[in-house]
Order: sequence, then C-alpha cells, then structure tokens
Amino acid sequence: MKKFLLYTIALILALIFIGTAVFLYNKSQEKPVIYETTQAEQKNIIKKTVATGKIIPRKEVEVKSQVSGVVEQIYIEAGQPIKKDELIAKIQIIPNIERLNQAQSQLETARLKFENSKRELERQKQLFDENLIAEFEYNKYVHDFNLQQEALSSAESNLAIIREGASKKEGQVSNLVRATLSGLILDIPVKEGTFVTETNTFNAGTTIANLANMQDIIFEGTVDESEVGKISNGMELLLNVGAMEAEPFVAKLEYISPKGWDDQGTIKFQIRAAVQLREDRFLRAGYSANADIVLDRADNVLAINERLLQFDKGKTYVEIETSPQSFEKREIQTGISDGIFIEVISGLSSEERIKVPFSGRPG
Repeated sequence: MKKFLLYTIALILALIFIGTAVFLYNKSQEKPVIYETTQAEQKNIIKKTVATGKIIPRKEVEVKSQVSGVVEQIYIEAGQPIKKDELIAKIQIIPNIERLNQAQSQLETARLKFENSKRELERQKQLFDENLIAEFEYNKYVHDFNLQQEALSSAESNLAIIREGASKKEGQVSNLVRATLSGLILDIPVKEGTFVTETNTFNAGTTIANLANMQDIIFEGTVDESEVGKISNGMELLLNVGAMEAEPFVAKLEYISPKGWDDQGTIKFQIRAAVQLREDRFLRAGYSANADIVLDRADNVLAINERLLQFDKGKTYVEIETSPQSFEKREIQTGISDGIFIEVISGLSSEERIKVPFSGRPG
C-alpha cells in the first residue's frame, strides 16, 4: 500500500513536470506575424496651411450724432437694408446753456449792427439821391449793409441749430441722423430716450448705428511666421465657417502684413482675403472661420498613406508583396503631400500591394 502511494505521487509529479516543460516550450516559440497590405489609389492631393480668423465687412462705419441730446425716435432696426442718406434717428436737442447764451448774445449783436447799417444806408441813399455824395461812396454803405444782413442771418441760423438742431437754411438739419453709405444695419447700440453726445474735435461722440456693405466681405486672419513665407497674394483660400457645416467658401488672398507681432512667443502675421459670396448662403459679420490656404495641388494622381514610407540614405522606399507574406523593398519617387497622403510619381502601380508596417496580428 505504501509503495502504491509513492508511485502515484511520483507519477503526478512527473506529469506536472512534463506539462510545465511542454507549456514553456510552446510559449517560447515565436508565432508567425501576418502583415496587412494595401494599394495605392487615385486622389486629389492639396498641400495647404491653415489661418484662423473671422468674417468681416470691408466697409463698416459707425454713424454718430452731430448734436448732444436725447434719442427721440429710431426709424430702423438691426438687420434692415438701408440706402445712403436714409433717416436713421432723430435727436431731441438739449442745448448747452453756455453755447446758447453765447449764440443769443451774438444774435443780439448782429441785429444791432444790422439796424445801424440799415439806418445809415437810408441816410446815405437820401444824400446820393440829392447828388451830395458820389456813387462810389454810396456803394460802400450798400456793401456794409449786405454784410450785416448776412451776419444777422448766420447768427439766427446758429441759434436755431443750438436750440432745435435745424437751421433756417435749406438742408441744414443736424439733429437728424442719416446713413453715410448704402448697406445693412448691423447694430443699433442706443435706444429711444438714451442721452447722446455730439462728435467733434475733442469727443468721439455716441454711436447711433453700425452699418456695412455686406456685398463686400473679407476674411481677416493670422498665420505663423513658419508659414508666411510660403504664401503670396492671389492664392486661393477655402474658408470653413464654424457656424455653417457645408461646402467651404472660396476667397482670394489680397494682403499679407509686412510686419508681425509677438503672440505668446509666436510671431503672427495678419492676412486678408476677398470672399466670393454665394446666393444660397448669407455670411454674417463676425463669424469665426478657418482658412485653408492652398500652397500646391495635384488632382487625380496616384497616392499612398505617408505611414507606408521608409527612408534610407536620402531615398524613399516601400515594401512590395512579391508572394503571400513575402516582401521586398522598392525605391519610389514622391511628389506633394497633404500631411496624410503623398503623391507617387514613379516606382509603383495601383495593382501592387504594399506592406502596412506595425499593423500585423498573430497567426
């Protein structure tokens, strides 16, 4: 009985030893690797750089008030088209007391001078009619009377403008705010009842409306210094507008800043491009956009993924399958690249299969 137990234990230990040895042997054997293959295909290769920026009107203006006062009435709303000289708003004048007193004083002075000149002219006319003075002498008083009459009219108009914003002379109305160009109203930053200040040499004045010609739109953006040397005026841009998930707009580069600026350690250069508008979509001022600047392109050419390439001593290779899972290196000539796919100029046909590196799986 004791011998049987010893034989059994020995047999179990032997089986464990043999099983462990077989497992370790199988594990030590390298399993075959099966490589995936792919083929070259016809593609459009576009070499480009990217600029970030926004869509803005080429001509955007701020319409300001010529007088200080309170907005009495607004005649238009943001988003409405408007023609040049069309009425935007009316300002209720709140006269400056100092200027009002000064204008009243000037008017009173002008009236007194006019009355004196009128009386003197009447006296001199009587003398002239009696042939007591020469015509030349009489004409001097006529001229002075005309000057004083014009000064009185000017003083009256000046007082009327200060009081009411309107002159007695035709067309001189300063409290009516009108469009300075034809376009679209982008914004009305004031409301009826808002106090506004006039624009003058010392004061920028209150903006009554922002308007722009939305038929002349540009892209304004920036490019890094590493890319600015690769671009030139006249290049085509493809604008991807963030708010529009559709086919990009086309623009033409028309300006590259001659001077850059430091943006957190990176030198940036400003660019501008004229946008080609489309009837089926409306571009709003201020849209953010990315511009793909086309540096070079090759249409309908043979191309492969750049990760298939191998490099050795300045030459470019791919591995071609000569028989199932058997490969040989072949030199090829390449052209332009878009960063993912690269043009194959020679050394490869579309029927040949290419080894895909680092993408095998155990067999």
